[in-house]
Amino acid sequence: MPRLQAEQPFVHPDCQITGSQFGRYVEIGANSRITNSRFGDYSYCDRTCDIANAEVGKFANIASFTRIGATDHPMDKASLHHFHYRSASYWDDAEDDADWFAHRASRRATLGHDTWVGHSAMIKPEVTVGHGAVVAAGAIVTKDVPPYMIVAGIPAVPIRTRYPQKTAARMIELAWWNWSHDKLRTALDDFRSLVAEAFLEKYE
Repeated sequence: MPRLQAEQPFVHPDCQITGSQFGRYVEIGANSRITNSRFGDYSYCDRTCDIANAEVGKFANIASFTRIGATDHPMDKASLHHFHYRSASYWDDAEDDADWFAHRASRRATLGHDTWVGHSAMIKPEVTVGHGAVVAAGAIVTKDVPPYMIVAGIPAVPIRTRYPQKTAARMIELAWWNWSHDKLRTALDDFRSLVAEAFLEKYE
């Protein structure tokens, strides 16, 4: 029997998962923390990822020690420290600042379909990484990444496109990530052996 199942995610040991939803054939690596996020079908993260307030598309490949949707401190207040929004941890007669946590939760990071986020990369809140894009290891992504673009560095900047623009547009139009599980299995040998252009020619 395959390790990954449609009915429920495969969650490795010592994960913390709160307020999150998972599609079919999802895998969550050991020691990862997933908060207020949604994973599309077939997406996975490797070990020790910290993902908050994120929309993760289908077939996303997220390497170990990645952080997506890293929350911010209040830069415009008198203090950066969380005593004034995690106040219940400090005083019996104080409540946490619900408005601040709602603000954080609303700042969604978005990861498109068939994306690859390298080891120890960071994607900031309110950033969109387009379909088919690649984020290099150690990059810090502070701005939107176009579909099928490869970015690297601190802050991340475009390095090159993964496909020519016309090929990328055709791949988005094909949208193979919406195929059924059975159709993916039927096309498995072609996924393995054909370059993108040949694959498109066969399945468009």
